[in-house]
Amino acid sequence: MALYSEKVMDHFRNPRNVGVLEDANGVGEVGNAKCGDIMKIYLKVEDGVIADVKFETFGCGSAIASSSMATELIKGKPLSDALTLTNQAVTEALDGLPAHKIHCSVLAEEAIKRAVLDYYKREGIEYDKDLFKDVECDHDAD
Repeated sequence: MALYSEKVMDHFRNPRNVGVLEDANGVGEVGNAKCGDIMKIYLKVEDGVIADVKFETFGCGSAIASSSMATELIKGKPLSDALTLTNQAVTEALDGLPAHKIHCSVLAEEAIKRAVLDYYKREGIEYDKDLFKDVECDHDAD
């Protein structure tokens, strides 16, 4: 059995939504010191919908594939869908990841949630702090 699925290889070789959104109104960045992966997600939200999303990822093939798939899963969807996206959904959409690479899908989930949180803060939108307790940094606090 191959280590990586065809979908993982496709999203690694041909990542979708790569780049920077200069007019992003939500940006989330996460990193994993243990593996060295860094992800940055840019959101352009219009009328509560993710009109555009881009990412920059420095990391392994699983990190790039996870970023690519995660952006595909939320693009064009209501912002609320981004908040319910789980790392399990990213992993399943990629037809699986090796156990030692699951943390890459976790990073993608966290980067998206941080981008949504950034959007809420920039726009002055009230939010449930419990939704972000796992991704809000001390320096992010009001």
